[in-house]
Amino acid sequence: MRRAVLLAVVALATLPVGYSVVLAQAYPARPIRLVVPLPPGGGNDTIARMIGQRISAPLGQQVVVDNRPGAGGLIGAEIVAKAPPDGYTLLLGGVAVMAIIPNVQKKVPYDPARDFQPVSLIAKAPLLVVVHPSVPVHSVKQLVALAKAKPGELNYASNGVGSSTHLATEMFKLMTGTSMTHVPYKGLSPAMADLLSGQVQLMFSSAVAMLPHVKAGKLRAVAMTGAKRSSAIPDIPTVAEAGVRDYEAGSWYGIVAPAGTPRPIIDRLNKEIVVAIRSREIHDRLANEAVIPVGSSPDEFSAHIKKELARAARVVKESGARFD
Repeated sequence: MRRAVLLAVVALATLPVGYSVVLAQAYPARPIRLVVPLPPGGGNDTIARMIGQRISAPLGQQVVVDNRPGAGGLIGAEIVAKAPPDGYTLLLGGVAVMAIIPNVQKKVPYDPARDFQPVSLIAKAPLLVVVHPSVPVHSVKQLVALAKAKPGELNYASNGVGSSTHLATEMFKLMTGTSMTHVPYKGLSPAMADLLSGQVQLMFSSAVAMLPHVKAGKLRAVAMTGAKRSSAIPDIPTVAEAGVRDYEAGSWYGIVAPAGTPRPIIDRLNKEIVVAIRSREIHDRLANEAVIPVGSSPDEFSAHIKKELARAARVVKESGARFD
């Protein structure tokens, strides 16, 4: 009798594992939805479609990009956080929805560390520090000197309160002991318009968006915010090598699934995503746009998210900036 009970307990205990394996072997049996929590046309959308198209063939099912913009990305992220953990609903998550917003808003309908299962960090996108030609600086050292000489007089643009561009500039101010005035916009386009006209003096923003204007002489590039120089623009130094030690900021993109998604499914997705990122076509396309291809393990991406959450919390607290 005792032996029968023991066998029954063992069978029940191993059922979820066996079920996960069977589920993974049959996965995917239908199209996969990749939610992008922002409108079509931006960097997040471009990367999602690039990766989705590339992994559809090896998975044997179409990966359909579903744009669900709103509330700075909260709407799309919440959809995935509350979706069934079966591998058929994924999120293209970035620094804003996974690290910044949870630190700057009181009511967030998900916990980035608890409600998602990381799949892979896809890429990092350092920002380009640019100034209007009327600003008499050509280096980070000169920018810091000017900001200290005229505290609060330099106006910097951002894509909006709580955006990666906002946080990157606040981090710069914190680490250099400078004071500049934040002018938030509702997206890149209006910010760019005022930057080009000289209504605001500088911006930390997407290299892809800024480079055409730099080449045309309408803006001046001062530095990149990544850990190392970009192969696409190797002549532009990083903020760190220009004197602000350990400074690194920017956007990043990764794919996550709802928490509880079976590990065999996560591993299958990770395998195909990493292969796609390391393909010559995607690697070169990202690199040519000053985006750094990554392709990480699920555990590495999990550690990255936790590190970014902690860093955003520190910047928000220590800078004293208003993010609400």
